[in-house]
Amino acid sequence: MSEQAAERSAAAAGWRRRLIVAIPVIAFAVLAALLYGRLFSGNPSTLPSALIGRPAPGMMLPALEGLKRDGAEVPGFSRAELADGQVTVLNVFGSWCGPCREEHPELMAIAGSGVRMYGLNYKDSPENARRFLGGLGNPFSRVGVDPNGRAAIEWGVYGVPETFVVDGKGRIVFKQVGPILDEAARTKVLAEVEKAKAAK
Repeated sequence: MSEQAAERSAAAAGWRRRLIVAIPVIAFAVLAALLYGRLFSGNPSTLPSALIGRPAPGMMLPALEGLKRDGAEVPGFSRAELADGQVTVLNVFGSWCGPCREEHPELMAIAGSGVRMYGLNYKDSPENARRFLGGLGNPFSRVGVDPNGRAAIEWGVYGVPETFVVDGKGRIVFKQVGPILDEAARTKVLAEVEKAKAAK
């Protein structure tokens, strides 16, 4: 073999080695870019829920012990109370949750507009939950406690806070993932409430 042919053969072998090393690196970079794009695309508050259009989970949530409103004990709730003909906004909250504290003024505004609101107190201590609602105000006519998170799993909760609109037949018609932090988000929830009322 001539010296020139040997050089060409060595160059081709070197090129093949670089290509073999580069293919996995390029494939990984493309896959990482696709995953990154999917992870950060869209609005997380619009994550779909498999429960939309379906009955609220069947459960009996006990009352938050010692919580009072207008001098009376605030009761817990079950699916029966969610299917009594009235549209309900159900909010999943915890006293330990910073975004729950941030969204609380918007929840008070929703309740102040005459919408019936229930609270699902998630993995919280009764003392802390009572202190939270006592300090910020209680927008909820009923509060059920979920100390082990089982009810939240049945509701398909991704993280706290989350807000649901349940129609008068007890069907979930809307889900807001994340806090309601401004008038636009509050208006969206109220629009879903009106839509649910109109669909009776």
